[in-house]
Amino acid sequence: MKYIKQICLIILFSFLGEICRAVIPFPIPASIYGMVLLFAALALKIVKLEQVREGGSFLVSLLPVLFVAPAVGLMDYWSQLKDSILPLIVIVAVTTVVTFGVAGAVTQWLVSRRKEEDHD
Repeated sequence: MKYIKQICLIILFSFLGEICRAVIPFPIPASIYGMVLLFAALALKIVKLEQVREGGSFLVSLLPVLFVAPAVGLMDYWSQLKDSILPLIVIVAVTTVVTFGVAGAVTQWLVSRRKEEDHD
């Protein structure tokens, strides 16, 4: 029952994101609005992390399954993709390395900032 409550709370923020997307005229996906709203609720302690932690972990564990259908769907377009496969591989590789680099740099910065705060 705990997982159901937590997942329903996460879905509520997803629904609020859908409302924001319908009301706000910016080309931002509803999922982004929902994540920002959930983050704000967590930061403002409106929602406690314990209220969504296990449900969120469960949903993240299911995430790889969600990529199977799009990957299989790409196989239908192989005839169109095969001519540009090398540029696609290069783009994916470069953006992956850049993403890892930026994530690592931000993580190091946050850790060093936290260490400085602990020493003060």
